[in-house]
Amino acid sequence: MTDEVILQVRDLKTYFTVDEGVVKAVDGVSFDLHKGETLGIVGESGSGKSVTNLSIINMIPNPPGKIVGGQVLFSGKDLLKIPASELRHIRGNKISMIFQDPMTSLNPFLKISTQMIETIVLHQGLDKKAAKEKAIEMLKLAGIPAPEKRIDQYPHQFSGGMRQRVMIAMGLSCNPEILIADEPTSALDVTIQAQILELMQELTKRLGTAVILITHSLGVVAGMCDTLCVMYAGRIVERGKTDDIFEDPKHPYTQGLIRSVPRLDKENADRLYSIPGQPPNVIDLPDCCPFYPRCEKAKDICKKKYPPVTGFENGRAVSCWLYAEETK
Repeated sequence: MTDEVILQVRDLKTYFTVDEGVVKAVDGVSFDLHKGETLGIVGESGSGKSVTNLSIINMIPNPPGKIVGGQVLFSGKDLLKIPASELRHIRGNKISMIFQDPMTSLNPFLKISTQMIETIVLHQGLDKKAAKEKAIEMLKLAGIPAPEKRIDQYPHQFSGGMRQRVMIAMGLSCNPEILIADEPTSALDVTIQAQILELMQELTKRLGTAVILITHSLGVVAGMCDTLCVMYAGRIVERGKTDDIFEDPKHPYTQGLIRSVPRLDKENADRLYSIPGQPPNVIDLPDCCPFYPRCEKAKDICKKKYPPVTGFENGRAVSCWLYAEETK
């Protein structure tokens, strides 16, 4: 990781209009991504992780969704304002994305070769023969055995882990500056998960690619990510260096997430902790701390107003009234 910032997300807001009201799926998200950095985004289902990253590459279906505010600055350009033709050149080329389920991400009616070659020809300007050679090379790097033969097979002829390796090879085939991985191991068993994560680490480090990793697993975050953003109800409630957050989690939600992880280094452990309550309904959410109904440390002000961002040393930032009051 270097000090060079390659992606700046500023006050990003993405809303969905439904019959019941307005869903504020992403409501003021800001973070920086440095060259070669692996940034983790964690949170419960519905916290806005995936919508944040779909918003970065402007892939929100409209209607019902709409990016209503903010900036996404990449190479000096706001990706939310550039022409669609220019954005298509960036997607899959400069910024690639790996989705959760490789079976639905790959077209079941097309051979792997067709799907990989199309991307390489479009973005790299190679002819089909050179593009196929590049695709075979990437499959080999991704650990696919006999890539010269398997490239002409269909997705259903691959196991789940092998399909995910194909997706990683496709995502990295154009040497992107940023790789967005949306829970890339959620559909795999734990043994294959470890192999896929190790492969991602090895390839992105070799290519110098920055990674945004969306996941539910704090274990994955601890092993892979340099920095961490914790999301809740469409906002980042805590961000900082991964080691700092694990050593000293400040937001009550982050503390609850870490407490709920099974520990193998403790004997006679108590019953596994569970955060009480359920995530809030983000339709027409009032301007207060959305975590207060589940928070053991909630104060009266938490029910009335959303807390400001409080900065700490080493780039830590927390949105919680516990710290906002301390720094007045």
